[in-house]
Amino acid sequence: MKQRPPWILPVIIISQFAGTSIWFAGNAIIGDLQMEWELPVSSLGYVTSSVQLGFISGTLFFAFFLISDRFSPRLVFFISSVLGAAANIGVIFFSDGLSSLLVFRFVTGFFLAGIYPVGMKIAAGWYKHGLGAVLGYLVGALVLGTAFPHLLKSLEYSFEWESVVLSVSVISITGGLLMLMFVPNGPFLSKGTKFNPRAIYIIFKSKALRQAALGYFGHMWELYTLWAFVPVLLAYYTRGFDNAINIQLWSFLIIGAGGLGCAVGGGVSKKTGSKSVAFYMLLFSGICCLLSPLIYNIPPWGFLLYLLFWGVVVAGDSPQFSALVALSAPKDYVGSALTIVTSIGFLITIFSIEFIDTLSSTIKVKYLMLFLVPGPLFGLISLLYGNNKVGSA
Repeated sequence: MKQRPPWILPVIIISQFAGTSIWFAGNAIIGDLQMEWELPVSSLGYVTSSVQLGFISGTLFFAFFLISDRFSPRLVFFISSVLGAAANIGVIFFSDGLSSLLVFRFVTGFFLAGIYPVGMKIAAGWYKHGLGAVLGYLVGALVLGTAFPHLLKSLEYSFEWESVVLSVSVISITGGLLMLMFVPNGPFLSKGTKFNPRAIYIIFKSKALRQAALGYFGHMWELYTLWAFVPVLLAYYTRGFDNAINIQLWSFLIIGAGGLGCAVGGGVSKKTGSKSVAFYMLLFSGICCLLSPLIYNIPPWGFLLYLLFWGVVVAGDSPQFSALVALSAPKDYVGSALTIVTSIGFLITIFSIEFIDTLSSTIKVKYLMLFLVPGPLFGLISLLYGNNKVGSA
C-alpha cells in the first residue's frame, strides 16, 4: 500500500479551490456587463442558471462515458481545468451580448464537472476513513473558489472585469497543473461501475438513500440562489447610505464563510455523524431564511454578521449530504447514485434561481429569501423521518 505523502490533501484542496474559481466569475462581473453591453436585469439569473445547466450536462456526460475511470482522474482534472478556463476567457474575446455569454458560461459549467466531482474522487482514492471530514475540506475549497471572483472584483482599481476573468482562468489552469504534478493515483482509487440510470429507482426505493437525497434537494433549493443574490441583498440594504459598503468584498466574505462551515462541519461529523451536522446546518439556514425580512432594520454590523453566519450554515451541510448519499447507496450504485442526486440537485437550483429572479421584479428584495424557506423545511422533514442508522462518514 502506498504511504500517503503529507502534501496530498493540501494540494487537492488548493487545486479544488483554483479549479472552481471560474464557477461564479460571470456573477462577479455581471454588473459591469449589464452596463457595458446593456444587458437586462434578469441576466443575473440567466448567467447563473447557464453554468448550472452546463455542470448538470457535464456530470451526466462524464458519468455515462466513465471518463474518470477510462482515464487517470488527475489527467481529467487537469484537462477540464484548462478547457474550463479557455471557455471562461472566451467571454472576453468572442462574446458581446447575452446569448454568447450564456454559451460560454454553459461550456464553463460543463468542464466544471471534470473538476469538482473528479476532485472528490481523487481524494477518495487516498482517504478511505473519515471521508465526511475530507469532503468537508474539499467542498470548503469549492465554496472559497466560488466566492473568489468577488474578491478580485472588489479591488476596483486593480481588476476590471476582463482582468477578473483572466485571473481566475490562470488560477484554474495552475490548479490543474498542481493536481497533475503532485497528486498520483491513490491506493484506494477504484474503477466505477458503468453508469446505470436504474439507480434513480434504487434511490427512491431505499428509504435511507431516499431521505438523504430529498434532504440534499431541499438544501440545493436554497444554496446557489442565496449565493447568486448576496450582492443584490447587500445593494438593497445599502441604498441611500452615504458610505456604502464594498459589495463585492462582502459578497466574497459571506459566500466564502461557507468554506468555514464545511471544514468545521466535517470535523464535527467525525464525532456526531454526518446526519446530525446536516440537520442542524439546514435548520439554522432555514431560520435565517425565515427571519431575513427583519434584518434590513438593524445596524450594518448586525446585518453583516447575520449574513456571515448564514453563509457559514447554508453551505456547511453540502459535504455531509454527499457523504450520506454515498453511505446509503448500495456498493454497486454509489457512483450512479451520487451522479443522479447531484444532477437533480443542480437542476433544482436552476428552477430556484429563475423563480427568485422573476419574483425580484414584482416584490421587494427584503422578502425574496422567504421563498427559499420551503427548501430547508422540506430537507429537515426528510432527515427527521429518515433512517437514524445513517449518519457516520
